[in-house]
Amino acid sequence: MRIIVMPGDGIGPEITAAALEVTEAASRTFDLELSFDHEDVGFASLAKHGTTLRQDLLERARTYDGIILGTQSHADYPPAAEGGRNVSAGFRVGLDLFANVRPARTRAGVPHNMREGRSMDLVIMREATEGFYADRNMTRGSGECMPSPDMALATRKITRHCSERIARASFELARTRRRKVTAIHKANCFHMTDGLFLEAVRDVHKEFPDVALDDLLVDASTAHLVKNPERFDVLCCTNFFGDILSDLASELSGGLGLAGSVNASATHCCAQAQHGSAPDIAGQNVANPTSMILSVAMLLNWMGTRYAKAAFHRAAAAMETAVDRVLADPAARTRDLGGTTGCDAFGRRVAGELSAA
Repeated sequence: MRIIVMPGDGIGPEITAAALEVTEAASRTFDLELSFDHEDVGFASLAKHGTTLRQDLLERARTYDGIILGTQSHADYPPAAEGGRNVSAGFRVGLDLFANVRPARTRAGVPHNMREGRSMDLVIMREATEGFYADRNMTRGSGECMPSPDMALATRKITRHCSERIARASFELARTRRRKVTAIHKANCFHMTDGLFLEAVRDVHKEFPDVALDDLLVDASTAHLVKNPERFDVLCCTNFFGDILSDLASELSGGLGLAGSVNASATHCCAQAQHGSAPDIAGQNVANPTSMILSVAMLLNWMGTRYAKAAFHRAAAAMETAVDRVLADPAARTRDLGGTTGCDAFGRRVAGELSAA
């Protein structure tokens, strides 16, 4: 099984290296026989090739069984005409990775940011190929324009096709969990776009009578995430709302450094930490690689389903358990969680837990 690895910008190379150490330990322990090829994206690619993402690399990534993508400093890239291509959007749109899967859960003994006595265990299913994102909702050109220097317009695209497939993925996931989906929308204001999304979710629900469905306005959902997070199991969201809510849920449950994430379709999957590139701490060996490790565990779990390999499911579960065991020791935590352990040492500690399994 072949995986392509692109470390990216900022802390990307550090957290990716730590995650690979854990993944290689999982491969040895569970006989996964993984192999890794490495390529540059982001600023390293811009310096070498004049673009942050080469089209030939994107096409070659299709041939791999899995993809690992490090963090990117999108906001600091030059304009697209000068080679500053949005790497995440390139993969999500180019490989049609429509489902951005973002779990958020509290962990025993690990501090969180919720009220005392509350816990969280939910997954946000975010549609990732359309919506209010200017670089992915037009065949040509951008979804934003400025008719005058004092006026800016944004176009939002919602389609039945994309709404139905993120809904179907949400219901399928809920069947493996607590069998509840909450559709997040603002149909009281966006009558047509969110109205179409909600209609599509309700239509797909007819295929899943064993899964409960409710819906919630996006503004109300933020309040419920703070006040009563236990009410949620799987949240089905359009792109923009899912992006915002996943950061809120992850921070409430312990921090973005603990938040795994994959971008997936039926045929391709890319592991990508939920947080940004944190250039202010790059190269200092203080970053928390947990999000990247958990993202790769999610990738292995997807590969286990895609290729019918039970060992990959066992490896993914073992990686998550190993992370939990290390995080349970306050002295083993990274700086963002109040500890002093370095990024590389944290990765070695988790890999050691796997090797000892």
